[in-house]
Order: sequence, then structure tokens, then C-alpha cells
Amino acid sequence: MNGYGKGFFGMPPVVKNLIFINILMLLAYYTVGSVFDIDLNRTLGLYFPKSEQFKPIQIITHMFMHSGIWHLFFNMFALYMFGQVLEQVWGPKRFLIFYFVCGLGAALTHESVIAFQYSHLAHSLSPENLQLVLNEGTAYFNQGKVFTDPGMENLQILLNTPTIGASGAIFGVLLAFGMLFPNTQLMLLFPPIPIKAKYFVIIYGGIELYMAITQPGSNIAHAAHLGGMLFGYLLIRYWRKTTNTLY
Repeated sequence: MNGYGKGFFGMPPVVKNLIFINILMLLAYYTVGSVFDIDLNRTLGLYFPKSEQFKPIQIITHMFMHSGIWHLFFNMFALYMFGQVLEQVWGPKRFLIFYFVCGLGAALTHESVIAFQYSHLAHSLSPENLQLVLNEGTAYFNQGKVFTDPGMENLQILLNTPTIGASGAIFGVLLAFGMLFPNTQLMLLFPPIPIKAKYFVIIYGGIELYMAITQPGSNIAHAAHLGGMLFGYLLIRYWRKTTNTLY
């Protein structure tokens, strides 16, 4: 395990740079929005490929965009608390691979759920109405207009709502910490009670699974969080089979 000092500048390099980039992108989001009236979250957030606003680069950029200070804070606080421990154990290269596998796996899971929702909505519309949404829905949406037909409106919103945030990768980090250090005692903030890391991860994952099933249309991408944990679990299992070390 490498030794690093305390504080931001003493953090291992990958965690430090990830936090720095995420903070920088939030500042850019506020600055560009204020000066140029451009919403970077709508530009760099991830859209479903059927959307006019989808661009391949969003597969990466959405992981560095956040909706506000608190959204950023909770993700980066978890990365600071748990990510630097994993990076010290794995080393920078392996941790960076793990982080992006979880983040991209979360995006793939979320887009798969969106694909299912898209298919359901598309089949409920006539071919003409479906084409109208695909051709004109984004322009109407950017003007603040939505279709009066509920099915067309839902599809229009689905295609024009971006996914942003590092939460999928962060949930993978939480899962990894729970797997590598299952009996480490964590202190919850609400309520302020101690809990072992393995139980914390199980409870958190269970809550996300429940929310994903009961609130599929929520603004929070619960399926992405589960996807990050799933891909993190699979990668750790693969590493354990292909290396001679515990990690």
C-alpha cells in the first residue's frame, strides 16, 4: 500500500484528479450558464441514442456533470472516503479502470432500462405520432412545449432528459469497499450509529433495488446505481480469479 499525506493534496492521484475535474466541471456549468446562457448539463449529459441530442462523447462526459453543489458533494465525499483506500490498495491504474468500468456499466444499465421504456411507449403510439415525436419533439421541448397526448409527452420527455453524475461509479466504489473490507466499522450520519461495511452495502443496494422497481420514472437513476455495483462486483470477481493476490 502506498503512503499518502493528509488533505486534498495528499490524496492518491486518481482520486484527487477525479475530484478536481468534477469540481471544475460544476464551476464550468455555473459559469457557462450565467455568461452564455448554455446549459452544459444538457450538452454533456447522456441521452438515449434515439434522441436528436445524443452524442457518443456523452458516454464519458456525463460522469463528470452534476446538478448542483449537494449532488457533487455527496458523490465526491464518498469518493474521498472510500476511493482513496481502494486506490492505495490497488494502485492508480487498477483503480482508474475500476472506476470507469463501474461508471460505463452504470450507463449501459440505465440506457437498457430507457430502451425498454422507449419500446413500450413507441409501441403505444401510431407510426405517425411516433415519427412526429422523433422529428419535432426536441425542438418543441427546447421551446418549453410538450405534446398534449400523454404517450407522446412521455416519450418526448424520455428522449430529451439527460442523465448526469458520477453516482454509478461511486456505487461501484462503495460495493468494492464493502467486498474488500467487509467488517470495517462505518459511522452513519443519519442515524449516527456504527455499521459494518458489508451491511451498509447490502442495505444501500437493497434500497436502490426497491426504488428502481417501485419508481421506474424517478429523476434519480436507481438502475444506474445498481448497474455500477453489478459491474464492480463482476470485475472484482474476475480479478480474484486471474490474480494471485487477495485484491
